[in-house]
Amino acid sequence: MSEQVFHLSTPYGRLHARSWTPADAGAAGGAPIVLFHDSLGCVALWRDFPAALAEATGRKVIAYDRFGFGQSAPHPGGWSIHFIEDEARRYFPLLRQALDIGRFVAFGYSVGGGMAASCASLYADDCEALITMSSQAQVDRGIVEGLRQAQAAFAQPGQLERLAKYHGDKAAWVLHAWLDTWLSAGFAGWRIEQSAPHVRCPLLALHGDRDEYGSLEHPRHIAKLTGGPSQVVILSNCHHSPQREYPELVLDAVRRFLNQVN
Repeated sequence: MSEQVFHLSTPYGRLHARSWTPADAGAAGGAPIVLFHDSLGCVALWRDFPAALAEATGRKVIAYDRFGFGQSAPHPGGWSIHFIEDEARRYFPLLRQALDIGRFVAFGYSVGGGMAASCASLYADDCEALITMSSQAQVDRGIVEGLRQAQAAFAQPGQLERLAKYHGDKAAWVLHAWLDTWLSAGFAGWRIEQSAPHVRCPLLALHGDRDEYGSLEHPRHIAKLTGGPSQVVILSNCHHSPQREYPELVLDAVRRFLNQVN
């Protein structure tokens, strides 16, 4: 297994990324897997999952910090309720160009699933497969309740400092970009098909049956996005972080899915 760290120069500042390449990568001709992190996430918070994913699938895995997160530059501005599509249109192409990513598998966690789906839709000719994990299909009462509970929790002393360990002085921006956007009246009508209207590739939707940010209607809704084959895998007794709670089940499901794609 080889790992690389990248600090990519872009018109918006530095974009931080890492890759994990198993020794036998490319033997089966599979495209690299690109990971899209969640609303409070970054490369570091994937922990050992990318390396395990690379080993399990035999594919190169690439993860990056979106602008405003982790070790990447602050967000360049223009954040709006269209941030999911903006990531696909404005920022993901910078990563593709810098790392010479042609065909790819889009794998998104939580809101990253919406971004992965948007990339799969916008670059349909190049996206080999789409994987979402704990992702949202729309804004519903359950999500709003979960966000309100998180908002109260982060108001407690020391909570913002936990984010600052990963995002530095961008931590407050990260928190407000998440809560203020998802709880805004303007975003209340969002549906994932608005962000990803033209998905054609095979799709796998993973979801825990106790996810605090989305019922089982979300993966079922997401599975209907594609014109190609789709699968829904529900993980029992699992909350919002399957990659930490049941990593082997996630890795096995992804491995089997991608083997079918090939």
